[in-house]
Amino acid sequence: MRAVDIIARKRDGHALTTAEIDWFVAGFTRGDVPDYQAAAWLMAVLLRGMDDRETADLTMAMARSGDMLDLEGVARPVVDKHSTGGVGDKITLVVAPMVAATGLPVGKMSGRGLGFSGGTLDKLESFDGLSINLTTEQFIQQLRAIGLVIAGQSADLAPADGKLYALRDVTATVESVPLIASSIMSKKIAAGADAIVLDVKVGRGAFMKSEQEALTLARAMVDIGQGLGRRVSAVVSSMDQPLGHAIGNALEVREAIETLQGRGPQDLLTVALAVGGQMLSLGGRADSFEAGEAALRATIADGSALAKLREMVVAQGGDGRQVDDPSRLPRAPVVLALPAGREGYITHLDPLEMALAAVGLGAGRARKGDPIDPAVGLVVGPKVGQHIHGGETLVTIHAANDEAAEAAAERALAACTIGPAPVQAPLLIRHIIA
Repeated sequence: MRAVDIIARKRDGHALTTAEIDWFVAGFTRGDVPDYQAAAWLMAVLLRGMDDRETADLTMAMARSGDMLDLEGVARPVVDKHSTGGVGDKITLVVAPMVAATGLPVGKMSGRGLGFSGGTLDKLESFDGLSINLTTEQFIQQLRAIGLVIAGQSADLAPADGKLYALRDVTATVESVPLIASSIMSKKIAAGADAIVLDVKVGRGAFMKSEQEALTLARAMVDIGQGLGRRVSAVVSSMDQPLGHAIGNALEVREAIETLQGRGPQDLLTVALAVGGQMLSLGGRADSFEAGEAALRATIADGSALAKLREMVVAQGGDGRQVDDPSRLPRAPVVLALPAGREGYITHLDPLEMALAAVGLGAGRARKGDPIDPAVGLVVGPKVGQHIHGGETLVTIHAANDEAAEAAAERALAACTIGPAPVQAPLLIRHIIA
């Protein structure tokens, strides 16, 4: 085979064979297919698309490009979840301990944040000493021992995806649904989980801005996973305002702990129950949403979910005292409360602007490799539809210094709109696709 012939076939709108996709991905991973030919192929895929069979073949070719975790002897079934990213999205920190506390093992490889989207690994590193860099053996051992592990993706898992993703980022080919879906699913398939729940965010604070885009991506990923013999479902959830109140790493960890203590924000709990309910359903632990919700709520009521989070933190070298007492987590030296200028109702909270304010404080990255300050961020007061009095705190800024606090304050205040009449809060759970 020749790379140029495969590029030409896709350029001309033909479906590639399984053998052609396997050959191209393997050649690119080895370095036999150069970047310029891979870039041309990516653009051809963006413009011409891929059918379901091609997308599944691409997923498996990338998954097989490196190690494939075999969890057969660890536990069955093992469940995983993936979020497409959002503002204040600390769902993994809530739902993974809840699900694991029911006895269903959760093995998850997570990522870091880039741009306005916060990463689970960055949040976890708010715990002193916690390591997210586990070997495959450590990942499996911890999953076997306590039934819960959240770690960084090994470089040996789906290396073809890592190379292709880096190329997509600089060739204007990120937006292709087959490429997005196969990128996400290749890592999930390689990580070995039997069941996968996808939390696809939609709205101003998500990568998928329209409901149709989110549905297309969700259905593509579900079809891929099910076609490859995995149990997969998707929850399409709203990101038209921040999820919960906290935006920023240690702040979000505190809010996740509060939620596991039964004191968290209702919107965060609602999405966690929807995602966790799907995980229990796919894992054979609940035959209805009501049964799943009851099982998850019970782990909060009896303290087992919080205990499971503590067990995981300690197992990965973190300070368990910070779970018991979240005031031990990193704290910013400057805390600035921004009062509402008038009485009224919150009619809009722009999640993207809020997130960019947090990034400006140092809570996120503009470029890969940028340092993260775990202590900084912001906390939103009343949410959309809620009433606020003049002088009541609208947003609280947590900053490293006064100058950063003032810059973030200007952006955060501009992201908040107060009107004279109440409005409906955004519908949180838009669709469930199974």
